[in-house]
Amino acid sequence: MGMKTPFTSSDARSRRRLIALIAGLTAIVVLAGIGVYGLLTGPRTTSDTGTDGGGTRPGPATTSPGTPQTPPRLPAVAGSDDPETFIRNVAEVLFAWDTASGFMPLDYTSVILAVGDPSGEEQAGLASDVAIYLPTREAWIELRQYATAQHLTIDNIFVPEAWDTVVEQAQPGQLAPGTVAYTIEGTRHREGVWNEEPVTSEHAVAFTVFIVCAPTYDTCHLLRLSQLDNPLQ
Repeated sequence: MGMKTPFTSSDARSRRRLIALIAGLTAIVVLAGIGVYGLLTGPRTTSDTGTDGGGTRPGPATTSPGTPQTPPRLPAVAGSDDPETFIRNVAEVLFAWDTASGFMPLDYTSVILAVGDPSGEEQAGLASDVAIYLPTREAWIELRQYATAQHLTIDNIFVPEAWDTVVEQAQPGQLAPGTVAYTIEGTRHREGVWNEEPVTSEHAVAFTVFIVCAPTYDTCHLLRLSQLDNPLQ
């Protein structure tokens, strides 16, 4: 009669490595520029179009014959003319991704850019901002082996006191009417599968979202994002 293979130190290392991947892999992108994340100085030009690195988008995970397949869908940011409602919509979609969907980081980036400032002045800076919140292409491929997905729960949302100082110090015309910042405090949840067992992690996050609403536009639009865990207070 055969014996069961014991749980080896190699297995333990693999599990710890997976937990570390699920808990921590993100693109490390440092925002350059001085001022409030580019709002007062304008976006910096860059030749980097994202962290995806190009290549062909992989298809969704295969299923057994006869199993109905539902085409994967990207999340979308619901529009709103209410600043706080729009901020919540942006934040939830920003953190909502699934490596098993068949999409890549640049696909999720495009969802956020779709609600950016129609003038396009902050588009390049916003694309760089979003890269901070998503895994790199290499990390994404690694996480996909474990069907890693993520979502956000929002615990607190408020206009930071520092924003009043920003508005006071801004020169005439630097901030469009209706520009405002909200800081969000919440919990990032990640879940995946290792050796057919669920693995989860939770991590507190904080960040600031800059938007512009009425009277400049009838509906709110996204301008910039702060660095993750470096919000205005």
